[in-house]
Amino acid sequence: MIKSIFYIVIMLLCTQSANASNIDNSDPMSIMDTFSLDFGVFYANSDSNMAVTNPKTGGTFPIDFEDTLLLAEEQYLPYFELTYTFNQRHHFYIDWKSLDRQADNNHVNEDFILEDIDGKDYLIEVGTKLDTELNIDILRLGYGYDVWQGTDYAVGISIGFHTMFIEAVFKGTIGTCIPDSSLTSLCSNVVATPEVVDDTLTAPLPNIGIYGSYELYHGWTFSAYAQYFSVAYDDVDGSLIDVRLGIETQCSENWSLKLAYNYYDVDITIEKQRKMNNNVLKTFDHNINYSFTGPLFAVSYRF
Repeated sequence: MIKSIFYIVIMLLCTQSANASNIDNSDPMSIMDTFSLDFGVFYANSDSNMAVTNPKTGGTFPIDFEDTLLLAEEQYLPYFELTYTFNQRHHFYIDWKSLDRQADNNHVNEDFILEDIDGKDYLIEVGTKLDTELNIDILRLGYGYDVWQGTDYAVGISIGFHTMFIEAVFKGTIGTCIPDSSLTSLCSNVVATPEVVDDTLTAPLPNIGIYGSYELYHGWTFSAYAQYFSVAYDDVDGSLIDVRLGIETQCSENWSLKLAYNYYDVDITIEKQRKMNNNVLKTFDHNINYSFTGPLFAVSYRF
């Protein structure tokens, strides 16, 4: 879904750029209007977990997707960013990061219940073979304005939104339970279920940032930015830190290479509640921590 949205936006902006090519180049402001498309790879070191319920005591505890369910911690993943610069100081940008992982655990080592997925509870027992997928997409939209500009430097501020799309898929011998009013399930009636899918969409979470660039010498530019947000909204509590330092070298009029070092950390907690006997009761929290620290390499095309 998110990938399709991203590709549609790219097509629309490319269409706009084609129309813009018909503008009279005698207008100096129109000459400065450009699109820049970056595509490359980044290194991700991920950590993610969610709260589950102990079927014997009714208490909750965190289950780690990497340590317990064996999802990969380290991975090289694709990266895309599209930027539209106009009227010399203004920038619109959109970028997309994706983390899709899958792992098979032939022997689960503890009992736990996945609560309130499509109104049902699901039991995973010790010794069960469990296949797990965790797919996370992050879409970033924003606007930047150059507050200070010179012949070889620019410093600005940015505002934008991050939206996370999370899909967790569990496949195996999974029991279906019906909780009582205290949310303690004994799961006496277990029915084998081949697949459980939990989809979560976070509301757009705002961020603010600063950025700057400096041309060290002709064709070589140093750039940096930092973005941050922390917000609690309805049942979502989230924070983000995104810092990048990099060098860009221009290969030709339209092509350039970028090498950067990136620290990126998103921590999202989503509280779930269920209504039972006219009472609203908390069930469990999704806690997704998605982070990477390491190099990013991209090829940039300006048009």
